[in-house]
Amino acid sequence: MPAKYSAINRTVVVSLLLLLFWIPLPLGSNQDWSSALFAATVCLLGFLWALSSLITPSTSANRALRAALPMILLLTLTQCWVFIHLLAGLSTDSGETFRHLILGLGYTLLFVLVITHFNTRNRLTLLISLLIISGTMQAFYGTYMTLSGSKWLFLNEEEFSKGVVTGTFVNRNSMAGYLEMTIACGIGLLLALRDKRPFRWRHIVELLMGPKAKIRLALVIMVIAMVMTRSRMGNTAFFSSLMMIGSLFILITREHRLRNGLVLASLILIDVLVVSQYFGLEKLKDRIVGTQFEDQIVNGQVLHHENVIRDDINLYALTQFKERPWTGFGAGSFGTSFQKYVGEDIRTRFDHAHNDYLQFAIEFGLIGLLPLAAFVLLGFYHAFKALWRRDSLYRSGVGFGAAMGMLSLMIHSSTDFNLQIPANAATFVILCAIAVLAKYHINPKISYKQK
Repeated sequence: MPAKYSAINRTVVVSLLLLLFWIPLPLGSNQDWSSALFAATVCLLGFLWALSSLITPSTSANRALRAALPMILLLTLTQCWVFIHLLAGLSTDSGETFRHLILGLGYTLLFVLVITHFNTRNRLTLLISLLIISGTMQAFYGTYMTLSGSKWLFLNEEEFSKGVVTGTFVNRNSMAGYLEMTIACGIGLLLALRDKRPFRWRHIVELLMGPKAKIRLALVIMVIAMVMTRSRMGNTAFFSSLMMIGSLFILITREHRLRNGLVLASLILIDVLVVSQYFGLEKLKDRIVGTQFEDQIVNGQVLHHENVIRDDINLYALTQFKERPWTGFGAGSFGTSFQKYVGEDIRTRFDHAHNDYLQFAIEFGLIGLLPLAAFVLLGFYHAFKALWRRDSLYRSGVGFGAAMGMLSLMIHSSTDFNLQIPANAATFVILCAIAVLAKYHINPKISYKQK
């Protein structure tokens, strides 16, 4: 392999890892300058990758890239539809649609770069480890700022969600969404690094005190922060996905069913019932129990509750969707196009629908929504295919993490707008790439068919 190719390849890998660590820092990259920086960086790395391919064309087939081609095509079709919105004048906010086109191209290229550069076991482990480190740093920073009473985000003073963990995100639900994915990666890596020794009770001590203790500690920190976000749907989505994917995982792995069950049970019993109760689990429970489903009248005044307002927003948004069900109003146009559909009871401007599915349907229409839905379904398909690999502990573990993280965010997206935050959207795209790599990555030490 030529030295120039190796240098460029390593540069792209290191830069991608740094980028993934960076994107949550500037308020989830949900600002014009930070989202533009993300897209520009990905484009630059894509150029370097193309340059390295020209210098030394690959002679070996990339199994992961071949398996991911349908997903790449679907993402590309979505961006073509956004471009048609601009050309045909279908968008009601051409400026935002153009911005989302650039972001969409960035997500697509990011997916390709991860598939092509992290298709070996060592690099895949490195990628997952980076996400765990990033999530742990976010959790530690957010927890420290909350417990110390500080009010600073990344270069900004915190104005919203005071008293709860937000990390470097503005919204606690966005922070919870990010942690859902990084915790899932941690659980997946913990399961991937299992060994095939017969189960012995003394191995529990090794799990808690051995080399995997760093991953367990990271999971404890992230779970504490998750609880302290007080995000009702974030916590519900996380534990629901853990129970669903965990139950499936235990059922299909007969050989190590007891060990796998104990590992997953420890995540719930130790992290939640023992650790998190000292960091606000009771307050989270009270917030969930105290959820209001109807407005209340107190002293003749109507008290509008947050979740009731969200339901009203969804009703008005459905009315908007019915006006252009096929073509949509243009990517990123919800903040401006929605205003004329709200009733007099809504006096606050909403930039997002608090429901990713509904917002994507309004902005992209059914024509643009179908490729995105197919992309996600293919991601789940590859994750479950890897999860089902009983002959490879590593592949099944990584598949577990990808499936759990994707499912958790999908559940959470029914009440929030995580996929409208560039950092979370990019991380979700990374999870979809990991789902493909879980089954199709290369382990140089062992033949592909064996491991």
